[in-house]
Amino acid sequence: MLIRKVQYTFTTLNPKQFKTMQEQKITQVHNISPEELKQSIINDIRVELQEMSKRFQPVRPPEYVTRKEAAKILKVSLVTIHDWNKKRILKPYRLGNLIRYKRTELDKALIDINKD
Repeated sequence: MLIRKVQYTFTTLNPKQFKTMQEQKITQVHNISPEELKQSIINDIRVELQEMSKRFQPVRPPEYVTRKEAAKILKVSLVTIHDWNKKRILKPYRLGNLIRYKRTELDKALIDINKD
């Protein structure tokens, strides 16, 4: 059983010392051994971590696709992909001599194109 007590000490002090003394809190634990307290805290932390892990969604690294894959996904020609690069509809990423597109940005571009 955990019991928390808050005690205030009042003596003849100047106002600044009085405020400091008022803010002090003392916690006392009765009828529990240090080992039991430790195990209780560990168990509570485990439960919270398990709850958090259920809600955790890992961040996926971006998936990059080639020009040909982008054309296939968007169902357009390579010439159209090149044209959309110039018009900044798509954002190409250069990796050396290679051109890649983020899959998420292709999906977003497709939605934006259909809005027009």
